Amino acid sequence: MPKNAGPRVRDPERRERILDAAAELIARHGYPSVSLSDIGSAAGIVGSGIYRHFDNKGAILVEMFDRVVDHLVSSAEQSLALSPDPEVTLGILINDQVELVLRRRALCQVYVREARNLPEGDQLRLRWRQRHYVALWEDALCSLRPTIGHELSRVLVRSAIGSIHSILSFTSTLNEPDVAVALRDCACRVLGVTPHGIDFASGGNEEDMPQTDGLTQSLR
Repeated sequence: MPKNAGPRVRDPERRERILDAAAELIARHGYPSVSLSDIGSAAGIVGSGIYRHFDNKGAILVEMFDRVVDHLVSSAEQSLALSPDPEVTLGILINDQVELVLRRRALCQVYVREARNLPEGDQLRLRWRQRHYVALWEDALCSLRPTIGHELSRVLVRSAIGSIHSILSFTSTLNEPDVAVALRDCACRVLGVTPHGIDFASGGNEEDMPQTDGLTQSLR
């Protein structure tokens, strides 16, 4: 008689394929129009196999949001730990947003568009973390421009982040480095700081960005 099989081990690569396929499909068609069957088919996985990794479609969406927020918050906090210089911190924050939207285009499109489809409890949890992240921008900006006040810094920071996210709503024929420069310059102008005074050293390693391989999106 064959030996009893041990407990099945979840394949992390399969989990990544599911997330990758879900990001592409949801970015293209919208969350309500994509089924678990669609995701499984695009990932090369039988629909029921998804349940070994995620309880439902909502859990897939939550993980995508968590990955983006985890990366952004972690990178921001690392930048603060590495340097107390607000110019360095702000440069890292701007650059990290730019790199993220260019290299993880589909994932970021989902992040920007689909928050309303998150379960209510996760919406509240993620909103709190997003506010914490934005507050790090505000602190850096107020250190550079101490006379602007808290309310104006809130407006400027959200507008700067929005200007970076604008590239997610259309297709550019420019090459990626030129788009990156334009987005950084735009964010600096919104914030009222000079680009030449900002250190745009990357705040996070490539491997720290929200994965998977298929989410590495250049502009197309």
